[in-house]
Amino acid sequence: MAFGFGSSEDVSGFKFLFLLAAVYGLMSALSYSVIHMKFVNPLGNDAPLDRFSEARTVEHVRMLSQEIDGRQEGRPGLKKAAQYIKGRLEVIKERASSNVRIEIEESTVSGSFNMLFLGHNIALGYRNHTNILMRISSVDSKDTDPSVLVNGHFDSPLGSPGAGDCGSCVASMLEIARLIVDSGWAPYRPVIFLFNGAEELFMLGSHGFMKTHKWHDTIGAFINVEASGTGGPDLVCQSGPSAWPSNVYAEAAIYPMANSAAQDVFPVIPGDTDYRIFSQDYGNIPGLDIIFLLGGYFYHTSYDTVERLLPGSIQARGENLFSIIRAFTNSSKLQNSYQTNSSAVTASTFNDERAVFFDYFSWFMIFYPRRVAKILHSIPIFFFLVMSFTYGRSHSWSAALCDFIKGFLFHAVGIILAIVVPVAFSMLRLLFSSQTMNWFAHPYLAFMMFIPCALIGLLIPRIIWRHFPLSQDVSIVKRSKEALSDEARFWGAFGFYAILTLGYLVAGLSGGFVTFFVCASMLPAWISFCLSVKFFGQQSLRSTTFYILPLVPCLAYSVYFGGFLAQFLIEKMGMMGSLPPPYGHYVPDVIVAALIGIVTGWCTGPLMPICGHWLARSSILQFLLHLSVLALALSSQFFPYTMSAPKRIVFQNTFHTAGSSQIVESTYDFSVTDSNSLLFLFKYSPEVAKELNITSEFSFESASLSKRHEWMAIFPVSFLFSNSMKFPANGDDILKQYEFFPKLSVQNPSLNSEKGPRRVHLELYLGSLEEVWVAVLNITGPLSSWSFADNLLPGTETYGGGPQSYICRLSGPSDGNWTFWLEANSSKALRVDLTVLDQKLVAPAKRLKNLFPDWVDVVAYTSFVSSYIF
Repeated sequence: MAFGFGSSEDVSGFKFLFLLAAVYGLMSALSYSVIHMKFVNPLGNDAPLDRFSEARTVEHVRMLSQEIDGRQEGRPGLKKAAQYIKGRLEVIKERASSNVRIEIEESTVSGSFNMLFLGHNIALGYRNHTNILMRISSVDSKDTDPSVLVNGHFDSPLGSPGAGDCGSCVASMLEIARLIVDSGWAPYRPVIFLFNGAEELFMLGSHGFMKTHKWHDTIGAFINVEASGTGGPDLVCQSGPSAWPSNVYAEAAIYPMANSAAQDVFPVIPGDTDYRIFSQDYGNIPGLDIIFLLGGYFYHTSYDTVERLLPGSIQARGENLFSIIRAFTNSSKLQNSYQTNSSAVTASTFNDERAVFFDYFSWFMIFYPRRVAKILHSIPIFFFLVMSFTYGRSHSWSAALCDFIKGFLFHAVGIILAIVVPVAFSMLRLLFSSQTMNWFAHPYLAFMMFIPCALIGLLIPRIIWRHFPLSQDVSIVKRSKEALSDEARFWGAFGFYAILTLGYLVAGLSGGFVTFFVCASMLPAWISFCLSVKFFGQQSLRSTTFYILPLVPCLAYSVYFGGFLAQFLIEKMGMMGSLPPPYGHYVPDVIVAALIGIVTGWCTGPLMPICGHWLARSSILQFLLHLSVLALALSSQFFPYTMSAPKRIVFQNTFHTAGSSQIVESTYDFSVTDSNSLLFLFKYSPEVAKELNITSEFSFESASLSKRHEWMAIFPVSFLFSNSMKFPANGDDILKQYEFFPKLSVQNPSLNSEKGPRRVHLELYLGSLEEVWVAVLNITGPLSSWSFADNLLPGTETYGGGPQSYICRLSGPSDGNWTFWLEANSSKALRVDLTVLDQKLVAPAKRLKNLFPDWVDVVAYTSFVSSYIF
């Protein structure tokens, strides 16, 4: 492979390209160190008692995730975790000084409600879930004083030790509670710690607190602590309903990690947190949703262990939380429902619109209210229009504006091509490959493959520009063509970012700071360039350098924010769901290619108006093209998964039952959560394939596919699946494990009315199952009311192509029966499909699970399915 430089300009272009690569490499190294918490010094067990210690916190995580086996609902570990938390709180209480009052409660919550989760309607019924609470206040405080709530959940998802999610949250709260006591600080306003025991079951613990606990009316602000990974930036993902919480965070955070753009993105991410319960669904409480976002490879997997926690992350979180709690308790705006009901509250206290804010490398935070943003974010477009008039007033305003618009269109096309070209390359590669996501375990491959492609897309319009004439007449303007071209390209690019900034503002989004920062940086860069031209000339490398220097802070931030966003997305692609072939095969690579194209355009786009002439050369495009092809070829040699980036599969051992002791059918059901299908999995898991009698001729056409309704136990997560498969299994082993299976039966038949609405009273018996996670009712027919959710029905669902139905999840200890009633508004039959998820596996299913290679994470459970007509 040879590259002909051809001229001294080519040599200069390559030197400039390599210089830029070195500069961006340094910015990437800085960003990596910040994102991975290299700048935080975690304190050890011997740290002073008046300091937060990561080592002491990790010991709590170790106990919760390693010493205690399984904190899932239905398993004994959940109760042990509650006892451990309460025991640690009692120890803290004994050490408290006389100037603070500490109250500790173990609360059992029950209830039912409807909600929209992942875009699907569902009813939730729960009973006897455990919350542990601690209230720390000064001895002079009153029961009605406004308080600050810190919430975290101690239950963990199916099959996961839950070190990050959310053992790290609970452990941080325990250490902060200790710190409050040992530091001698008597909070000006009460601080309530809610250790809730049922978040993974769709926010049940927080709902129970808001609906039943005496302290819920005292809450004036809250901090919800969550984890979507094992560390990294502890990002403020949601803030509201006013600007006050984010303002408090901006002023108090030791290591600020927040940006308002996260609030624009969070609603489209599959998942939710307790934040919605406190701030949206069952309260209007101002608060923060603070979440670990890196280490998403291990989120909700068996690899979420204490060893995977990212050093420094918990230290930064703890120091931030302690400072923010102090700031909230001292704030004059902290008010609760007692005060807002008894006295007038000015509209500015809580009704201010969301603010605009962002951290800069976690060093400091920039914050301004939306009313200020309306002014600031409108200035760039005004500046663009004014400058076109200013440049054209001596000859032709319309000609100058026309050239600026050409510059705008060329820059916009360049940004679009920076997205389209990588997407095209990603699709081209997959035409010759049977597997996708080769970059998943090796994120650097994605950057190697798609950044050169994106740069090609950015440079193509710059090459074409040479063939388009300017609207301004050089002889009239009496300026060089190069100078006029630079002006047109610069102000066109500036106008592009100005319009995006205004678009964010008009759309009511909070991420406009991203493009506003670009606009605000381009102006001093242009001034610096114009001044340098007088000394060094229009085409001088020195002049170009003077243009780049004022842009460095903005470009560094772009690398920091864009790199973090790309890393986060890549880690999450393993659990974003699988779409049906053939198009589902391409989706992950297309998404990652498009995002890296956007990030590349954002990080390098501001340079193109002035720096483009150094790079827009055929030799450089050929070099970038060869680099892209080489990276694409190299990527095919990498396997997509490792133990540090496992492939996720769901393994369901399904038993269709009749009555309380009869097995009708037994199957092994499998599904994956990314675009590499089960065929890929079985190809690289030969022992599993052998156990399931899968041959080389096996295909989707010859396989038995699981229907979506057979995954009712994990509704609505099952909507992320496609092309699930099932295999026959022996049903005799479950008869040895359990004597009785779940069953629905009519209770008190005489109570059923023969006239008017027909009410059916039912009893759900869970049999002798030992580790029940949830029971799901799928009800079809003329249902008009029921005993759940204050007799209110949720919206209907069409599940698996069947008729419209109502779906209700029931959770709580399985040692007692559930009793409820359903009401029909006609004589037509009601059909109830019952699915019960039990976490205990029979011996053959355990053996099959253990046959999978270590780069596969298997969430395995047993599902009991039965149907009834009433």
